[in-house]
Amino acid sequence: MPTCNESNMTPATFLLAGIPGLEADGPWTSILFCSLYPIAILGNSLILFVIKTQKNLHQPMYLFLSMLSVTDLGLSVSTLPTMLSVFLFNTREIGIDVCLTQLFFIQTFLFMESSVLLAMAFDRFVAIHHPLRYASTSTSARIGNIGLAIIIRGAGLHIPAVILLKRLPYGRIQPLSYSYCLYPDVMKMACADITPSSFYGLFIVFSSLGLDSVLITLSYIMILQTVLSITSWQERLKALNTCVSHICVTLLFYILPISLSLIQRFKKKTLHQSEILLSYLHLFLTPVLNPIVYSIKTKEIRKRIMKIFQNYSTNRLQWGR
Repeated sequence: MPTCNESNMTPATFLLAGIPGLEADGPWTSILFCSLYPIAILGNSLILFVIKTQKNLHQPMYLFLSMLSVTDLGLSVSTLPTMLSVFLFNTREIGIDVCLTQLFFIQTFLFMESSVLLAMAFDRFVAIHHPLRYASTSTSARIGNIGLAIIIRGAGLHIPAVILLKRLPYGRIQPLSYSYCLYPDVMKMACADITPSSFYGLFIVFSSLGLDSVLITLSYIMILQTVLSITSWQERLKALNTCVSHICVTLLFYILPISLSLIQRFKKKTLHQSEILLSYLHLFLTPVLNPIVYSIKTKEIRKRIMKIFQNYSTNRLQWGR
């Protein structure tokens, strides 16, 4: 429970935490997490570079993939400063304004990724169910408008959340559960009634992650119905193969955050080490694995990336001479 004597009220300072049970392995933990950042940033930047430079990839599926890479980059960059300060420099204090700013960007990019995955699911449905109308339906202008709506939705949901947290009183120094600031974690540190903030947090979860996951499931039910109506097995496999990457990325993204959000809000005891570790894995593995999944399962992306590395190797050999 937070310490809430009137003598030690705001301005608040939060105390970031490492991973419980792994404090003694600080150097090795820092090496692990620090190695994930370059992989995530390089992988997603490479996806964006390939899509931008290849005009034949300026298609709806790849434009949505570029949005996914942008959200993954934003998520990685949002957690980077405090993670490095904790694991490399053991600097754990963070002011409330900085904490709320980081919280806003982490939560916004996280929920934007949910919206992108939903848009990608509907894109796959239209491509499979209405292939002849796909080109006229999924225009670049329409996709741009969808991207703008995703940004407005993500930021718009979390501006009131930050305002609600900012208005709450906090003790002077409050220990958090992670090496970064998350909405339910900061909310529990308040020295006042958090019922409005808690209900609004649940509203965000169910109206975005919850609703998006349901709509994605419905999209794939309709996709499956369409695929089963195709007589040729080869055509069925071809249609389903276009969805494999998205299914893998969607499962990776949705399995943990909804369950963790419910645990964080309704569990009164301190989070177990395993639950905290799962939260870390969700935030860090998703940006790392998404570009890997799409690079392996998407032929055009894979060929272009291999060509980039081949050209790089050839140039190095020439410079060596």
